[in-house]
Amino acid sequence: MDRECRRRAVDRSDHGEQVPLVVVIAVLLALGAGLSNATASVLQYREASAQRTAPTGRRLSWWSQLVRRPLWLCGIGALVLAGVFQASALSAAPMSVVQPVMTTELLFTLLVGSLALHRKPDRRTCWAFVVMAVGLAVFLAVASPSKGRSAVPDDRWVLAAVPLLAVVGGLVAVARHLRPSARAAVLGTAAAIGFSCTAALMKDAVSRFPDGIHAVLATWQLYGVAAAGLVGFLLLQEALRAGPLAASQPALTLGDALLSVVLGIVLFDERIRLGYRVLPEVAALLLIAFGSLWLAKSPIVSGANAQDGRVGNARDAAAEPGRTDGSPGQP
Repeated sequence: MDRECRRRAVDRSDHGEQVPLVVVIAVLLALGAGLSNATASVLQYREASAQRTAPTGRRLSWWSQLVRRPLWLCGIGALVLAGVFQASALSAAPMSVVQPVMTTELLFTLLVGSLALHRKPDRRTCWAFVVMAVGLAVFLAVASPSKGRSAVPDDRWVLAAVPLLAVVGGLVAVARHLRPSARAAVLGTAAAIGFSCTAALMKDAVSRFPDGIHAVLATWQLYGVAAAGLVGFLLLQEALRAGPLAASQPALTLGDALLSVVLGIVLFDERIRLGYRVLPEVAALLLIAFGSLWLAKSPIVSGANAQDGRVGNARDAAAEPGRTDGSPGQP
């Protein structure tokens, strides 16, 4: 009875007015998660792309080489830190606030890449930075997401899991028949589904903390976080191996944010304001999308220069079935 009362108290507070300080802290934690994810992306992309020439059928050898690289392992540590920041943010704010804020990962990738390459961003990259930041600010201000329920009934998880698993399986199957850049984008989208599900499961699991740590450890959602996170991580590594970061990163970042908003509405009863606000919300999302695409194509974000791009294109061409020179591959 006491546990049920605490649960109802949490749910009532979820539907009440947000405490501004809590929201600010959640946004700061989400920014920390974005910075950690950006660091992981830069480190792991460099190591994964260095091993991209390994034979496709020898994935075990490819993985064994990666785990021996210190920078790749540092990327793993950054991902763990991002998970801690993200879990803390999700415990204080709706998914429809936290996950869009984490699209700043691309902005932080720009900063981390600038430091790593000792290169200043060009004017186009700076404009992309501004466009994406404005789009994010406008979306959060206009949509004004509200927090819904704390925990999700199991039947809702079943209804959501079946189509999501089917979509991931379909994307992975389709990716095997695509060219490198398209394959990276499709696998990045599949990884985004894995990470957005990880965020939803994480939010559901941490909602049990008022009942004690034993309640968190006893719930299946905690182990679902590990499973979904592992799937997303493996798909991300395959996306990084398949093609350029400019192809996989926008799909990963935007897919995660948009699907998380949908999951927040469907699973947690979160609400965003619609009506006459739909047009500015769509415009803001388009700004985020365009800014993401521009940022991902920046040499600083991709970690490549013009010469690297020519080498990468030649390598991708050689990797395509039936393509041994500059001619198009045979279907």
